[in-house]
Amino acid sequence: MNFDWMIMLAQLLLSLSFLVAVHEFGHLVAAKYFGMRVEQFSIGFPPKIWSFKKGETEYAISAIPLGGYVKISGMIDESLDTETMKQPAQPWEFRSKPAWQRLIVMLGGIVVNVIVGIMIFIGITYTFGDTYILKDAINESGGFHVGPVGEEIGLKTGDKIVKVNGRDFEYFEELIRPATLLTTDATYTVERDGQLLEIAIPHDFIQKFNKKETAANFIFFRYAPVIGRILPESVAEKMGLKQGDKIVSLNGTPIAYYDEVTTYIKSAKPDTLTVVVQREGQTLSFTEGFKDQSLLGIGPEKPEEFFAKAERQINYGFIESIPLGTERAFTTLAVQVKAFGKIISGALSPKESLSGPLGIMQAFGVEWDWERFWSLTGVLSLVLAFMNLLPIPALDGGHVMFLSYEIISRRKPSDKFLETAQKVGMVFLLGLMVFIFANDIIKMVSP
Repeated sequence: MNFDWMIMLAQLLLSLSFLVAVHEFGHLVAAKYFGMRVEQFSIGFPPKIWSFKKGETEYAISAIPLGGYVKISGMIDESLDTETMKQPAQPWEFRSKPAWQRLIVMLGGIVVNVIVGIMIFIGITYTFGDTYILKDAINESGGFHVGPVGEEIGLKTGDKIVKVNGRDFEYFEELIRPATLLTTDATYTVERDGQLLEIAIPHDFIQKFNKKETAANFIFFRYAPVIGRILPESVAEKMGLKQGDKIVSLNGTPIAYYDEVTTYIKSAKPDTLTVVVQREGQTLSFTEGFKDQSLLGIGPEKPEEFFAKAERQINYGFIESIPLGTERAFTTLAVQVKAFGKIISGALSPKESLSGPLGIMQAFGVEWDWERFWSLTGVLSLVLAFMNLLPIPALDGGHVMFLSYEIISRRKPSDKFLETAQKVGMVFLLGLMVFIFANDIIKMVSP
């Protein structure tokens, strides 16, 4: 039985539950500080699974784990409790407090999500540090192996990427960062056959790159054609090839890099294959029929020598991690805002760029990796803060918009208007949720 989906789902639920809890906790603390009565604090939406009451507040865990809420007395929210709003306002109610206090309460969850996101990035920076692959080491070892996705934008195997967006760079990871791919008129400068060429990165490339199969088919460093494993009952096994053999040629065609093995087989489609290898100081030749075959049946050896030269692990002290983690958090937030702007402007497709719970669940992966878990949770915390700040009724940003109007104009919108706006916002958000869920399903089943 395949339990992969259970591992992904468990990570998603843990991450969302944590983020919802801290978000709603921000509202709760601010409301209680200003003397507002908080009737209920819930992680998840009804039906209720478990609860307890402390003081005036009921704390609950509910069955639908895709959000949560804080019920503050005298506030028009998701409950649409209009009967209470018909009664005279009480001093402990949300509606009785000054507009600036109500504004702080509505911003409480957003602020806490930003703070939590920053703290997560600081913690990741301190705990895991950074692992980079040096660009110069890749270029010195033969440049990049380019897959179909890279070829679509004009890259070729053997290219040495020397600049990104017109500037020098140090690490391979800088080539595929969202901030790089979202830059207007983004380019790679490559060295090919002794000449420098500018390769334009399409403005919508990031939405293609976000697909799970794309990264492996984009660009990767090249390494020696040494056999690391041989598949059972494969052509390689029948030939007598062994782990550790270094391939010298295929049917007389010299082989310098592992990727050339697959490239040759796909292009030549030989009926008979002769493989020349180096083994323990000897040069050996093996021949086997290859008609109607598409795979030799070998896997690469991990290039330890390359990693020893190219890989850099950087660790940071706690004090050093604070400004660095904070900067990374705000850079992540800026990238999300920029991507959202491109979706609104039509530069990016909503269908390709937006992901809901199912898409996020897949991003966590089938193995429980704490670094990846907290990295995604940190990003989601900042995304949740940004999305909640959007001026849409039923979101915190909708309340902030109306409260800002009240503070500036000194005129409070009527309860009837706020109730209607809340209903419209809820319908819009439900429709958006249906679209995102459907979009996730379509992307999952599409080839």
